[in-house]
Amino acid sequence: MTIMVHPSAIVDEGAQIGEGSRVWHFAHICAGARIGCGVSLGQNAFVGNKVVIGDRCKIQNNVSVYDNVTLEEGVFCGPSMVFTNVHNPRALVERKSEYRDTLVMRGATLGANCTIVCGVTIGSFAFVGAGAVIHKDVPDFALMVGVPARQIGWMSAYGERLDLPVKGEDVATCSHTGERYRLTGRQLVREIGVI
Repeated sequence: MTIMVHPSAIVDEGAQIGEGSRVWHFAHICAGARIGCGVSLGQNAFVGNKVVIGDRCKIQNNVSVYDNVTLEEGVFCGPSMVFTNVHNPRALVERKSEYRDTLVMRGATLGANCTIVCGVTIGSFAFVGAGAVIHKDVPDFALMVGVPARQIGWMSAYGERLDLPVKGEDVATCSHTGERYRLTGRQLVREIGVI
């Protein structure tokens, strides 16, 4: 395997990019970035110095992954979605020492044009709808929509909506994989070994 970097892209010396990754037109990767294997960085993407991107992430066109953002394995960032790293920005006030960490856990989807306000954790396989604004932590498998975002349901790891209430006690099966999910209160877990 090799790394594909389009001639128009800028990769600063020191950036780490894993095997099989692709960097498309006009992207810029800063020197301190750590990017895993099999990652796709779309046209006009930007990756800051203090960024970690896990294996097999897909960063679509016009996405800037700013300092203090960590994406675990298999995160999808839809076109033109937005990360932030300063909670109360002002052009006339230097706040680089106040960056807040944002963690997007394994397998999560961030829809086109959504905004992730810094300082939150988005759970594994959570699904943030297009245009949503996330300003607080998101549970594993949660389906979030709206401004500000609210939870309207649950998604399987495969990306199918599960027939479950937002809270309560229930069990559902992914129609595509047959995997079972158990809801307890406001927490959903995938039952391991059930296919």
